[in-house]
Amino acid sequence: MSEHNELLPDPLPAEPLAVVARWLADACAARRQPNANAMVLATASRDGRPSARVVLCKDIVPQPGYVVFYTNYRSGKGRELEDNPRAAVVMHWDALQRQVRIEGTVVTASAAESDAYFASRSWDKRIGAWASAQSQPVASRAALAEAVAAAARRFGAPVPGSAAADPNLRIDIPRPPHWGGYHLWADAVELWVEGGEGRIHDRARWSRALSPRAGGDFQASAWQVTRLQP
Repeated sequence: MSEHNELLPDPLPAEPLAVVARWLADACAARRQPNANAMVLATASRDGRPSARVVLCKDIVPQPGYVVFYTNYRSGKGRELEDNPRAAVVMHWDALQRQVRIEGTVVTASAAESDAYFASRSWDKRIGAWASAQSQPVASRAALAEAVAAAARRFGAPVPGSAAADPNLRIDIPRPPHWGGYHLWADAVELWVEGGEGRIHDRARWSRALSPRAGGDFQASAWQVTRLQP
């Protein structure tokens, strides 16, 4: 059973992303599942073909209200977000009987923010970001391994996974221009808590309007919230 199975309060909170941030902290602290910050990211192509995959939520910023994740801008999801910046994510913590759905508009994070996060990654992951043309075909696993080795040579690093690869090695490896962060600005948030017998769960949905501003962010209206039937 869940250690955090309380229902949503009444009245409902005014700021849903503050609740999401707390739930994510609970899930990480509980250590009941690996990668508690995993979330399904759904995007769609310009002609409306949907696709989904799991990415890692790297931050939730309740004010002004966005979720942060990182990836290769040239990947399948990166190309779809360039054509159609609407996206949705789902976080589900089965052990804690909680689920979050977030919908909104995605914009790229600043170069400074992406640089700072990239620098915090281990050197082998930074090599991998340079080596992989994410989502593109590759002739063989050997060809991919050679791309990794070539990237390692470029930056004077050992090949990741080799006998010489020290996980604590400090190497200056800059961020590739095709890799960085995204902000999913939420205009809809739905929270779900398992409610006990008969699948009478607790469920609520928040929505707000986003108006684009100069600089790439948004002016947001106040959240409107309503309970939903399970």
